[in-house]
Amino acid sequence: MQDGGPPQGTLKESASFLSEARHDAVAVLTLTRPEARNSLSLAMLAALQSAVDRLSGDRSVSAVVLAATGPAFCAGHDLKELTAHRRDADGGRAFYAMTMARCAGVMMSIMRSPKPFIAAIEGVATAAGCQLVATCDLAVAGAAARFATPGVDIGLFCSTPMVALTRNVPRKRAMEMLLLGEMIGAREAADYGLVNRVVAEGRALGGALELGRTIAGKSPATIRIGKEAFYAQVEKPVADAYAYASEVMVRNMMHRDAEEGIGAFVEKREPAWKGD
Repeated sequence: MQDGGPPQGTLKESASFLSEARHDAVAVLTLTRPEARNSLSLAMLAALQSAVDRLSGDRSVSAVVLAATGPAFCAGHDLKELTAHRRDADGGRAFYAMTMARCAGVMMSIMRSPKPFIAAIEGVATAAGCQLVATCDLAVAGAAARFATPGVDIGLFCSTPMVALTRNVPRKRAMEMLLLGEMIGAREAADYGLVNRVVAEGRALGGALELGRTIAGKSPATIRIGKEAFYAQVEKPVADAYAYASEVMVRNMMHRDAEEGIGAFVEKREPAWKGD
């Protein structure tokens, strides 16, 4: 995948299927299993879980970009791995349950992380790969990127991808994707609300880094408070959401970064964030 932005930062291998680079305060996690279309094998899920947990607690990181190598961003679960376990004594039930639980754990960890996650999509994102895009807080797609939840075509309804999908796109659009299994293009995905921005092919990573750097200029404490509140309130009835959000606003107002930010605005100067 081409960056389209500044030179690559220092690269280190975090797992055989995952690499990490740093661009100042923005971490870039790259899925590096192109021969398997970056499918979410159990090993890939373990590598992702470890990286998400570590970066979530890293005070030097303000945002995380999730990218991929090869022609696919992520093709979903590793169907060859899943099929191999049909030979298990229980027909694969225990392995399938473990795989789905670990995948849900990765998705929940991304959502609960205090760091914003930004997907940079080139190529296709299907099934659990589409789920991964929908789970990230923001998404930038190259113009040739395509998205689908095609499980229905192979007798396996995309029930877990449905959870993230229905929290991102209107209900009728979600049902259309789930029932028909058809590919949609990047522009259509943006119209649906699945991605935020569409950029020229090969420039998704550069676009995602741009968003990450913008976020890095904000108060880390404010971003943490806001992301947590966003996902908490969206599941509540409106009256409860307002009551909860009002409490969050009061708590945020009492934080020293709010005092500094408001003071800087009034005094017409740049804020000096003090952190947690």
